Amino acid sequence: MNQSLAQDSPKKQLESDKIWTRDFSLIVLSNFFIFLGFQMTLPTIPLFVEKLGGNDQLIGIVTGIFTFSALLTRPFAGKFLETKGRQFVYMLGLGIFVLSVGSYGLVHSLFFLFIMRMVQGSGWGFSTTASGTIVTDLIPPKRRGEGMGYYGLSGNLAMAIGPTLGLALTGIISFPLLFMICAILGSIAFILSSTIHYKKVDPLPTSEPNKRIDLIEKSAMTPSILLFFITITFGGIATFLPIYSLGKGISGIHWYFLLYALALLISRTFAGKIYDRKGHQAVFIPGATLVIIAMILLAWLPNSVSLYAAGILYGLGFGTIQPALQAWAVEKAVPHRRGMANATFFSFFDLGVGVGAIAFGQIAHWLGYSSIYIISSISVFVCILLYIGILLKDRNTAK
Repeated sequence: MNQSLAQDSPKKQLESDKIWTRDFSLIVLSNFFIFLGFQMTLPTIPLFVEKLGGNDQLIGIVTGIFTFSALLTRPFAGKFLETKGRQFVYMLGLGIFVLSVGSYGLVHSLFFLFIMRMVQGSGWGFSTTASGTIVTDLIPPKRRGEGMGYYGLSGNLAMAIGPTLGLALTGIISFPLLFMICAILGSIAFILSSTIHYKKVDPLPTSEPNKRIDLIEKSAMTPSILLFFITITFGGIATFLPIYSLGKGISGIHWYFLLYALALLISRTFAGKIYDRKGHQAVFIPGATLVIIAMILLAWLPNSVSLYAAGILYGLGFGTIQPALQAWAVEKAVPHRRGMANATFFSFFDLGVGVGAIAFGQIAHWLGYSSIYIISSISVFVCILLYIGILLKDRNTAK
């Protein structure tokens, strides 16, 4: 009897440490399709705004309002994840996303596009906050960094395909048909998500105070603030790089996005494991340094080679930092606050992208596009200084 139990124990331990379960595979697939639909709109929305008569400032505002809408939604998503459940929040977000993107084909003015971007942002805020929490539930704690890296691969693969596919399709089909395809991809994610076995909502501890305003998870603030300074750079790249490169006579912007995404894929295969073994100290500064070099290359941008090199370096750097910061954000949160921890983390992600898109729209108007990437490199350098300050403070506290 005891021998049988001893034999079963390693097997059960192996199963409990398994990452690639049925439900994990489904959430990865669902994440891939919703990200693919989103990534196809990322470089094409600025072109659509131009077609509707918008300038650089309006492009920045239309891009930024999406992220600010997601930002405002995430705290509510985090709260609903712990009260109404994972499935409700995730499928609600996917449904809103599908309907809003599909409606772009009916838009003929910047005003209505502005409104529907706000609606899409709310759907994105609900769905991505929920998916990040769902995958946290499914990954064994000992392999959280590795599991988050694998989960991130689905979004990275979508990044490798989406922007290139979206830009290619704009030369073949109309914008309404393009947006309809994006909505269909979101619908596939919705169908897949309906088959996942979700974690049941645990009752909140009776000692937990009933807060009227609960917008953040304090334990996730440090990595979230660091993420903000990194994602400011993404706002400048996603919004203005296609227009900037074309203005300099450099073709092949789709190769930038492809190389960037492939570099993300590569970094995800090892960055999470390094985080699990050695912590964020082993990945943060090297990753941030690569991002700075990428920004300097984009500010210079003499030819296609520098564009492609910047894409590779940015992908390696960002792909190393983001999963490590996300794992850091959720690891200190108590189980019933993981939803809010993810909401806090992605809120700062959105805030960085939104601030970057809107601010860089004005900066491009005043100082030119190259200044966007000079300021972006300064933002990441400030982030490194903050990180070093955090490490020094923690070491002094530990003494």
